Amino acid sequence: MEIRKQSIEEFIKELSSRAPVPGGGGASALAGALGNSLGQMVANLTIGKKRYAQVEEEVLNLLSRMEEIQERFLRLADEDAKVFAPLAASYSLPSGTEEEKAYKAQVMEVNLLAASKVPMEMMKEALHMLDMLEFLGEQGSRLAVSDVGVGVQFIRTALSGAVMNVYINTKSMSDRETAEALNRQADEMLEEGLKKADTIYEMVRKGLRG
Repeated sequence: MEIRKQSIEEFIKELSSRAPVPGGGGASALAGALGNSLGQMVANLTIGKKRYAQVEEEVLNLLSRMEEIQERFLRLADEDAKVFAPLAASYSLPSGTEEEKAYKAQVMEVNLLAASKVPMEMMKEALHMLDMLEFLGEQGSRLAVSDVGVGVQFIRTALSGAVMNVYINTKSMSDRETAEALNRQADEMLEEGLKKADTIYEMVRKGLRG
């Protein structure tokens, strides 16, 4: 069943079971979707208010983009489960002969790369969301600014969670050049995202604390 069609209770029950999916990747994507939803809420509470009329057009544009990213987070949650299935199966391929070993290695390499790319996409979407939450934290409704702070933490979780799935797959890749290229890209996104998330969160926290 697609994650979007599950109830919260169903997803949590499945996540806590022995089933291999959903796992950390799906949970990370869902965290991204939750952070995105909070951003959309802040945008909706900003639109139509005279106090924020000067930024309404930009907020409307952000809202449209967030709706698209929301869809991508949900799609990536399901895609994470889909790419894991063939990877898990490839570990069970026979390896008794040299030909079997070579075939197994080839199949695993393809599946490991596919399983690495999905969390990389999650990280990219998380970075886009942080840019939008930063704007909403500065220009959005002051009545909902605390929700920007909460949303940032969900997006931070999506980012720092997704990178774990990058690392665990690149670690097993035979093509170390490709693996290290993916790791470097993930490292850069993580560093950029954590710094931005913490900056936005502190801005919101200090503003609320007074």
